[in-house]
Amino acid sequence: MILIFGGTTEGRIAVEVCEQAEGTFYYSTKSSLQQVELQHGIRLSGAMTEAEMQNFCTEHDIKCIVDAAHPFAENLHRTIAKMGLPVVRLQRVFDQKITGVTYCTDYAGAIEKMRQDGVRKLLALTGTNTIVKLREFWQKTPTFFRILNRKESIDAALESGFKPDNLLFYSELHNLPTQEEEMKLMNQVGCDAIITKESGESGGYEQKVNAALQLGLKVYVVQRPSLPAEWTYVTGKIGLRKAIEQLVPGFFPLKTGFTTGACATAATKAALISLLYDESPETIDFSLPDGEIMSIPVQIEQKGVASVVKDFSDDPDVTRGCKITSMVALTPGNEIKFLQGKGVGVVTLPGLGIPVNGPAVNPTPRAMIEAEIRQLTESGCNVTISVENGEELAKRTFNYKVGVEGGISIIGTSGIVYPLSNEAFLRSLRREFEVAKAIGCTEIGLVSGKKGETALRQQSDIRCIHYGNFVGEALSIAKELGFHKVVVGIMIGKAVKLAEGNMNTHSHKVQMNKEFLKTLAGPDADKIDHINMARDLWTCMPQSFFDKITERCYAHCRNVFNEGDLIVKLICDDQV
Repeated sequence: MILIFGGTTEGRIAVEVCEQAEGTFYYSTKSSLQQVELQHGIRLSGAMTEAEMQNFCTEHDIKCIVDAAHPFAENLHRTIAKMGLPVVRLQRVFDQKITGVTYCTDYAGAIEKMRQDGVRKLLALTGTNTIVKLREFWQKTPTFFRILNRKESIDAALESGFKPDNLLFYSELHNLPTQEEEMKLMNQVGCDAIITKESGESGGYEQKVNAALQLGLKVYVVQRPSLPAEWTYVTGKIGLRKAIEQLVPGFFPLKTGFTTGACATAATKAALISLLYDESPETIDFSLPDGEIMSIPVQIEQKGVASVVKDFSDDPDVTRGCKITSMVALTPGNEIKFLQGKGVGVVTLPGLGIPVNGPAVNPTPRAMIEAEIRQLTESGCNVTISVENGEELAKRTFNYKVGVEGGISIIGTSGIVYPLSNEAFLRSLRREFEVAKAIGCTEIGLVSGKKGETALRQQSDIRCIHYGNFVGEALSIAKELGFHKVVVGIMIGKAVKLAEGNMNTHSHKVQMNKEFLKTLAGPDADKIDHINMARDLWTCMPQSFFDKITERCYAHCRNVFNEGDLIVKLICDDQV
């Protein structure tokens, strides 16, 4: 059983992750004001004493605590640390230290520093609970506090003796103010200094600080308190899920894994660190394409050479458990080159977005690797990726059909492999729909993966669910749960299958049917014989052909989702 302490944006993220599982969990907040709809979780409200928390954890067989509370909830953090349980801290992303800012370890130190600097009028953006902590300052110096416009916050401010005329409020929607809005407020107050907390990106920290600096104000920042080193720290959904998978086996029916691209990225970074600094790290932190920081075990084979044993998901995967090795060598200039290693295929046909006759290291892994290299050096670098038994593994893939020969491809657009066995995937798919429904969504975007979501969200802020290959099942669930509008974004490779009436587009189930495509191509039918992959259609077929594909896809989707608005958008190169 899992106990989450939230009440924050991070708390909502933790709920979203745990709702993907089948097990019950508990979500605890100090007050009942945060609106969170739970499908499988149980809501708890009210602060817990140490004894109450200990009794609760014992009585409900809590195996892991997720601390997603505010960084400055110091009493809660201390109490959690006393429970003797594994703790995952869902940590906000914190900005780097900013030049021109005075950092203080606590409020007493901030008061002393502000007095030394002769602050004449202060705007405090540290929240209601800090009014008492700053009393020594505001009793003698004009100070304005911005707080939430709710009764309990106002009552707390007045009980502390603070002047009601000096209270300012966030908007009713509680949206974080923009930098321009922060500047407007500071000008209205006429302050010569602000004080805020190191609250991280989700707390609007950077907007506040940059606004004040642009106006030439003094800026004081109270640093976030330190937390126990033995806790597990994560910064997003994927890291949280993987931590729970490790600490509470079985909470999620199936576990996630890293792509070959993520493994190659970590191995490359480790190899370069060993080469540049003569160090032998046992784990490596690296960024996923969406910016979330992950950690993975590595093995230094020799200076400039490191390997990762692929952390596989519970989905069948030919590369599960194999060793992926990267060898790096510094070169003159600043060019990063990818060289073919043993077990990695060579590209023989165009259309994959990577050079013909080069190693089959796909665009996203290349970008991930290049980003990590550039964090360490501006020098030129040769990167050679190899995969243990890659030649044999490739025989169990469809690589030969897309022109990759002699080994496997280093792939992955998200860095993560999700469990995709049919039963488990459809269960998780339904749960995603249920969560979307619970938070008030009436329309939903359906996409096969990350590229489709990126393209769809360029046009609107629609919530997207990944159907993988199960577009038919996804539409059925959307209809069953009463969504009013569905927007289906589909890449050409799956669209040519769906247009023929295949509602499951998995390559094991159905292949691109050139004879069917010829019936749509009309006078351009002969061009179909010369393509190797569906994406080649973009270079040889007129727009009228793609209009027919989209119309066919719409007709088959409408047969399933026959109530409400339906839009089908064909996606080309991340554009719709």
